[in-house]
Amino acid sequence: MLKLSKLTDYTTVILSFMASNTAHIHSALEVAEATGIALPTVSKLLKLLVKAKFLRSVRGAKGGYNLAKRPEEITMADIINLMEGPIALTECSITQQGCGQASGCHIGGKWSLINRTVHNALESVSLADMIMPSAFPSEVLIPVKSLLR
Repeated sequence: MLKLSKLTDYTTVILSFMASNTAHIHSALEVAEATGIALPTVSKLLKLLVKAKFLRSVRGAKGGYNLAKRPEEITMADIINLMEGPIALTECSITQQGCGQASGCHIGGKWSLINRTVHNALESVSLADMIMPSAFPSEVLIPVKSLLR
């Protein structure tokens, strides 16, 4: 199973919250309360996101954080790369060195095709897409005729 870390999940939640109101300057406390993520974790991630230029920091009494880019310009691939490192499903996908199985492996180079496909899929989903209301209907109707075939 492919699984992202909690920090990557939290980062996506924080950025999605901030993307839902880009004109507002968000305090760390406000973000923590709105997302349910502990304040120390929020503070740590906000600093990381400023350093990575995903967010801007605004100083002063009414200071806080806001997006440094439009939500359409931030992709899930960007977020995952920041938090997890390069998107790769196997170790041999990101290094040119052979693994312990290299002598018997005949597919090593083929993993790059899968990695590119996964990366392209993640690149095609923006933060703006993540905050859009779900397009799935709450009820799916199946015509009875189609069940009788």
